[in-house]
Amino acid sequence: MEILSYNFAPLSRDVNLRLGLVLKSSNSRHSKLNFRKYKFLCTKIDSKCGSLRLCNLDRSFVKKLSNQGSSSSLNILQGFRNVELKVLSGGYDGYVIGGEDDARDISEKGESGTKVVIPNLPDESDGESTAPISSCFWEWKPKFKVHYEKAGCENVNSPKVLFLPGFGVGSFHYEKQLKDLGRDCRVWAIDFLGQGMSLPVEDPTPSSSEGDDTSERKDHAWGFGDETKPWASDLVYSIDLWQDQVQYFIEEVIGEPVYIVGNSLGGFVALYFAACCPHLVKGVTLVNATPFWGFLPNPIRSPQLARLFPWAGTFPLPSIVRKLTELIWQKLSDPRSIAEVLKQVYADHSTNVDKVFSRIVEITQHPAAAASFASIMFAPQGKLSFREALLRSHMNNVPICLMYGKEDPWVRPFWGLQVKRQVPEVPYYQISPAGHCPHDEVPEVVNYLLRGWIKNLETQGSVSLPLLDDRENALCNIDRDLEFVRDGSRKSVRVRFFGSKFSLWNRIISFIRFPFGKS
Repeated sequence: MEILSYNFAPLSRDVNLRLGLVLKSSNSRHSKLNFRKYKFLCTKIDSKCGSLRLCNLDRSFVKKLSNQGSSSSLNILQGFRNVELKVLSGGYDGYVIGGEDDARDISEKGESGTKVVIPNLPDESDGESTAPISSCFWEWKPKFKVHYEKAGCENVNSPKVLFLPGFGVGSFHYEKQLKDLGRDCRVWAIDFLGQGMSLPVEDPTPSSSEGDDTSERKDHAWGFGDETKPWASDLVYSIDLWQDQVQYFIEEVIGEPVYIVGNSLGGFVALYFAACCPHLVKGVTLVNATPFWGFLPNPIRSPQLARLFPWAGTFPLPSIVRKLTELIWQKLSDPRSIAEVLKQVYADHSTNVDKVFSRIVEITQHPAAAASFASIMFAPQGKLSFREALLRSHMNNVPICLMYGKEDPWVRPFWGLQVKRQVPEVPYYQISPAGHCPHDEVPEVVNYLLRGWIKNLETQGSVSLPLLDDRENALCNIDRDLEFVRDGSRKSVRVRFFGSKFSLWNRIISFIRFPFGKS
């Protein structure tokens, strides 16, 4: 059988089609059948990429073809029902026709069915050694003590990796990365100022509690006074402050360019920093990076609009902000609220989050936590938007890697696909099931992908990207099941690599046509 003509976009998803098919019989006689009533489920075989998609021929079409007397063509079609379908070799693209069972069969046997076993993960329960973690403080400025954790200090000539945390957490959220990657890399995880253990060492606005109806709260809460100490006169916990913090930390503590990995807010800061200081960055990995940060206009970008907001996160807090913070913080810092948020952002509820939960609760009890939260929420936006930072980093040839948990309820896959659309050539790994924090939920997978990506860059491409067999496959979408052992049990997640031949429009169309199918 030969399909004489067809017109499909490269690497198109499975689509329902109504089309005309011209069958050419073995005796060169032509019979044409226009079957607008018949449904095909078609997928392309791309020999260049090695990808396989299937075509499902409506059974009634075969019956119709038989009634029209095209016996030779019918025999050909029926023959496909009894032949094991395989990817054909050759320098052309084509289609295979078969039934639903065949489609399921090939899907399982094709590239999406390939499994990758993640090796060499330390199992502490069996006494295997992990990299020891050191907790440290670095005094950036007077009263500004930055907490960070490090591992792998003995790996002098190994790649250097810096992890940036999301909002409301700290370096402790990367414990699983430090323990594992610290075995063969030098790794650091930092607490942003105003978060984690990088909170002020003294009250920036001390005051008397006389005549204040919130005195009971102020007795043990910092930052609610009326007069600001000199060291905190310009303090505002903004993305620009964190960008400066990261710059000085790399220059003064690490001492050389690094690979930066950021989750959520940390992803935004990582990209923002790479755009501002590309000479200090060897590569950036965005893990469910938030695509925006800050609600108030930046005074440099929008000076006139910024004047409409007389307060933008500095100390002292205005009276109305103090009262508002009191109400909101009481709810947010409740352990039940924290537990509910963790339940929401982790797709796999079997993940042990006890340590993360206890550390977050501990942070909320610090006397500076409430006022720091208010400053963060009212801080202005950065000088660059996420998109501008992305394009500037790309223009400066900063390598970028994308890793996104598919089941993230906050930064949904759409945002990762938007980034991929703007820079199609960057590797993008979509992990499922995984939520907003895949580095903590499936650290085995994230560590494996991160190691492989860094090795690809360190070897200047002589080592293929993770999940790829050769460079040519970087053009295509590839599915892999990654298996690993945790606590004596074997677990598996699906990882999709989006290649350079990427079309956001095709992704949207396929979702509209098949909203409940596997993507």
